[in-house]
Amino acid sequence: MDTEIKNAVQAADKDAPYDKEAKRLLGNKHILAHVLIALISEFKGMSAREAEKYIEGDVYIDAIPVEPGLTNKAAGSRKSGDRIVGLNTEDGEINEGTIQYDIIFYVRMKDGTAQIIVNIEMQKDKPSEYKLLHRAIFYVCRLVSSQKEREFANSNFDDIKRVYNIWICPYMKEDYIKYIHLASEDMLGRHKLEGTLDLLNIMFVGLKDELAGKDERYRLHRLLGTLLSETLKPKEKLAIMKEEYEIPIEQNIRKEVDNMYTLSQHIEEQAKTEEKVRIIMKMYQKKYPLEEIAELVGKTIEEVRTVVESKSPLLS
Repeated sequence: MDTEIKNAVQAADKDAPYDKEAKRLLGNKHILAHVLIALISEFKGMSAREAEKYIEGDVYIDAIPVEPGLTNKAAGSRKSGDRIVGLNTEDGEINEGTIQYDIIFYVRMKDGTAQIIVNIEMQKDKPSEYKLLHRAIFYVCRLVSSQKEREFANSNFDDIKRVYNIWICPYMKEDYIKYIHLASEDMLGRHKLEGTLDLLNIMFVGLKDELAGKDERYRLHRLLGTLLSETLKPKEKLAIMKEEYEIPIEQNIRKEVDNMYTLSQHIEEQAKTEEKVRIIMKMYQKKYPLEEIAELVGKTIEEVRTVVESKSPLLS
């Protein structure tokens, strides 16, 4: 096993390497094109190959800080006069520990002039300390407010770019898509306001454990479920991507799929090992003989003794 992967799996957050590989795979432009087609109305009915042409420049993965004052801070950036142009990566050492957008990129619209900013976030587990919708609202507001002096200067608010904040949420009870956006309600009179309400867009894409079938309504869910599956083997994933979605299986995609599978297997093995250690210590604390513990967990007496001694300072 590659040493770098092994060290990553043994890190404090054992899921972090897997999540990073998943972001890299999801951040591939061939795959992002399918996300655009499924979720943004202007791209519906377009082929993935055509939609991909509208993704401009680099796709930033874990590179742009969310925090106020950092998102649009210049760091070796391209400028137009005194204004920062485009998203800018930040000094990694200065911003270490800050929250960063998972995936963020620009998309040129079909009219050739308008441009939007798309942010995709992967939410593996339901947060317990806050409501995910509240975090999404903060993110989408930051995507707009951070444009000042980067995408528009002074009071040129008509230059604000439309933003999409998309959350991928696996392990849901059902496959779903939830769209949250601004709406206008006439409480008195029918005055027409100038401007557009489509600047802020939040979308949640929920994926259930079971891989979606070949139903056109769940085409995006089947693709995302395939990419993020921890049980499908690389050969199965690549076959679905190539045959059903016509995604070119380039070397980097093949490598990322292989890495995800390798990491998921070792994370699973690590979890099994940790469970056995818990069982060993629990039985030892209840005074079970080492021979009986070894037989139950399928280990040798010496292996059980090593676990007990490493966990119990009284025996060292």
